[in-house]
Amino acid sequence: MTAALLDGRAIATRIEASIRTEVETLRTVVGRVPRLVVVLVGDNAASASYVKSKAAAAARVGVDAEVVPMPASASTAELVALVTSIAADERGPADGILVQLPLPGHVDAQAVLDAVPPDRDVDGFHPENAGLLSQGRPRFVPCTAAGVQRMLLDADVETAGRRVVIVGRSDIVGKPLALLLTNKGPGGDATVTICHSRSSDLPAITREADILVAAAGRPRLITAAMVKPGATVIDVGINRVDGRLVGDVDFDGVRGVAGRISPVPGGVGPLTVAMLLANTVLAAELRLGRR
Repeated sequence: MTAALLDGRAIATRIEASIRTEVETLRTVVGRVPRLVVVLVGDNAASASYVKSKAAAAARVGVDAEVVPMPASASTAELVALVTSIAADERGPADGILVQLPLPGHVDAQAVLDAVPPDRDVDGFHPENAGLLSQGRPRFVPCTAAGVQRMLLDADVETAGRRVVIVGRSDIVGKPLALLLTNKGPGGDATVTICHSRSSDLPAITREADILVAAAGRPRLITAAMVKPGATVIDVGINRVDGRLVGDVDFDGVRGVAGRISPVPGGVGPLTVAMLLANTVLAAELRLGRR
């Protein structure tokens, strides 16, 4: 068996085409396009690369994106004040506000993220948006989790009644994805298990999964022996090993067992950026009374 590839780039291209149409409609009807402001703290090379890709994607669909750089020495209070000023539209209308993570160790990241108003929180990290998701009425969903669900829907992977195992319990991917997949409706109604560093006998759990999502941040953690034959395997991990990007899945080995598999790069990553753009357009529409 050789698993079918889940092409995140192709799906993202289709999403961007739809977003471009929505942006043009807003330009025609209200006279402006959605605007995203990204706060980039320090000179972390990976963060700078991610922000560059987000800005490029925004340009492709016609969203106005501004990157606000801050020195790595910036304090929690300074960053909260900056986010507050952006939210007050002191730099021009900001429909979406994103604080690029990770922040330097001396910064209270939660305090900075909580300063983003929930109606501008296009990352979906604010407690209000997390609460709405937990109640099954999502507004802004964390972008990577939303991208994984979109990938499953696009590939016609049935989730209702299926066993899903997510390896990783972060607020960014694991927890929101579990809520998405257990909520009622398309792309939901699954039975979900979340595994983490304290889970015992991880291979025994992952081998039960019809859908296995690896989001632990450990390169090649998931091997072929941990995968149920024919399962759908989604690799969220992005790790640099010996100068190249690899996921949390041993791709070459697992591809011979799984039914479907997402690659790294070119899998979930492009979808994360596409869902950020979708959240930004939604934020603009909500603010302008178009939804």
